[in-house]
Amino acid sequence: MGKIAFIFPGQGSQTVGMGKTLVEAYKPSEQYFSLADQKLGYPLSKLIFEGPQNELTLTTNAQPALLTTSIAILEHFKKSGITPDYVAGHSLGEYTALVAAGAFSFDEGVYAVRKRGEFMENAVPNGEGTMAAVLGLDRDKLAEVTNEITESGHLVQLANINCPGQIVISGTAKGVELAGVKAKEAGAKRVLPLEVSGPFHSELMKPAAEKLKEVLDDMTIKGAEIPVITNVAATQMTEAADIKEKLIQQLYSPVQWEKTVEYLIDSGVDTFIEIGPGKVLSGLVKKVSRTVKTYAVNDLESSEVVMEALKEGTK
Repeated sequence: MGKIAFIFPGQGSQTVGMGKTLVEAYKPSEQYFSLADQKLGYPLSKLIFEGPQNELTLTTNAQPALLTTSIAILEHFKKSGITPDYVAGHSLGEYTALVAAGAFSFDEGVYAVRKRGEFMENAVPNGEGTMAAVLGLDRDKLAEVTNEITESGHLVQLANINCPGQIVISGTAKGVELAGVKAKEAGAKRVLPLEVSGPFHSELMKPAAEKLKEVLDDMTIKGAEIPVITNVAATQMTEAADIKEKLIQQLYSPVQWEKTVEYLIDSGVDTFIEIGPGKVLSGLVKKVSRTVKTYAVNDLESSEVVMEALKEGTK
């Protein structure tokens, strides 16, 4: 076996009931849900386990809920004795990766993403900004489209470069609408509007980034014990000052997920283990490279199955 990367999902992977069977069967994971409730001052765990889904999906709830559940799942998976050579996460998931790498504590991380979600929701008045997924158009052509629309006075830019042929754009509602039309004219197969509460990972998030800086300034951020691949540059970071700067930039910069996966593969990673609800990132990794192995650890059962598969693979 070559090198291993643990990868952590971002917003959109949340579902009511995630992590519930895990904490019922493995008590050490339960502490994270209790800690989150205490740190945030409201029963986040009840919302995670019982819903309703529409409240869980709110950015301010989804972000701490996903971080909490992912770290709880990681706690159980640690039983495998497998340690990663690298960690990475998609947008919000980068905070989970940093907790996993020891760069800051769980309770500070869950508070930071709760505030991050709040700042992101409030940065732009409701309805004025949005996002859309563009399928089947390469990055350079889509960048030409978004640059043209932005220069015409309606800001829109690349937000998530996920894998070949799947890119999310973000900006003003009008900018995203116009870019969608132009993208289809340029050869895009589909343009899918996303149900989001704001234009995330665009320049319109700079007011949120300024507020986030104040939260990060109050945190105890240490050097990462495991290299973390940053969304902003798709290179590894371990130094505390670099971590803080990249988290601020991340709010208004594209998530370079395709380049992150390529960087990890070039660094010798041949096994990607997605830890957290869903298996979106495992699918994206496979679209970047069919030669690597991917595993999704999202509950008690899958954790046990993956542990056994990896054990067999090392024999």
